[in-house]
Amino acid sequence: MSGGPAGSDADEVRVGIDELLERVRQGYERVEPREAYAAARAGEALLVDIRYAALRERDGLIPDAVVVERNELEWRLDPQGSHRIPEATGHDLRVVVICNEGYASSLAAASLHQLGLLRATDLVGGFQAWRAAGLPVAS
Repeated sequence: MSGGPAGSDADEVRVGIDELLERVRQGYERVEPREAYAAARAGEALLVDIRYAALRERDGLIPDAVVVERNELEWRLDPQGSHRIPEATGHDLRVVVICNEGYASSLAAASLHQLGLLRATDLVGGFQAWRAAGLPVAS
């Protein structure tokens, strides 16, 4: 029975966003900006920027990162999907998802895991940490 009194089964499965983030982050190892940069330069990882256009216009872009808005991420990166990007070559692809500050990207990486992209991860601190580390940013 849904909508029951407090303490019902439905209430026991509810979690807040902080707990949800903690849970999903336990399922993979997040990467720091310099590690992501080195992996991308070595051809070992695909950087995927999911920030919305206004943030990209305001703060700039990470050179060579693929821009895929969050609402299209799963469709673009699913190697079996009909709307995938050319870089979505297989389930073994190492993807580093980048949002503005490293929160939405964690949920996005977890969603990619559900599609079988088990090497998907996200950038600790997001774009802001990338920029603070002095890594390349293009206008």
